Amino acid sequence: MATPVPAYTRLDSKQRRESLIRLGRELFSVHPYDALSVDDIAAAADVSRGLLYHYFPSKRDFYVAVVRAAAEEMRELTAPDPELAPLEQLRRGLEAYLEYAAHHGEGYRTVLQGGVGSDDEVRQIADEMRDVNVRRIVDSLGVDDPPPALRLAIRSWVGLVEAASLDWLENRDVSRDVLVLALMRALGSSVEMARVLDPELELPDA
Repeated sequence: MATPVPAYTRLDSKQRRESLIRLGRELFSVHPYDALSVDDIAAAADVSRGLLYHYFPSKRDFYVAVVRAAAEEMRELTAPDPELAPLEQLRRGLEAYLEYAAHHGEGYRTVLQGGVGSDDEVRQIADEMRDVNVRRIVDSLGVDDPPPALRLAIRSWVGLVEAASLDWLENRDVSRDVLVLALMRALGSSVEMARVLDPELELPDA
């Protein structure tokens, strides 16, 4: 199990909740949702079930809070640097994305593959992450309102990135740098697909 949370008597209410969420991210990074009980989580945190329920009404609520916090951190870590050229922004963003997936493998898989069954809120968090990634790529192309062809192409590429990262986590038989390069080139192919779908689409060369 994970390292126990620091003594709660020294933490205020907000700090206690944040500390529990940090622990949850550690736990769900190495254990599937169904493999952990409320008792397991409370024991790892060195707290009572009652205290855990004080902050999170159920294990599902705890998990959703953990997933949301992880998604927020992921958005921050992969945020593009506006001082860099678009291709360098893309490269660094993909590196950070794969680095995050590598260090939070089980939790990353759980979010992308459905999390708590068909939980709508978990799925919404994953969809929000996808929307952010699509928006970043569209912005890097200098497009305010993407036409349908471009939207379809970029969303398809985001799905490719997720599928490739899951395979990479499972097998680790290609290097991260090679995968980053392949995904960058795949984005160029996706933009070309958009041009095929809409011959009048005007975009810079990918």
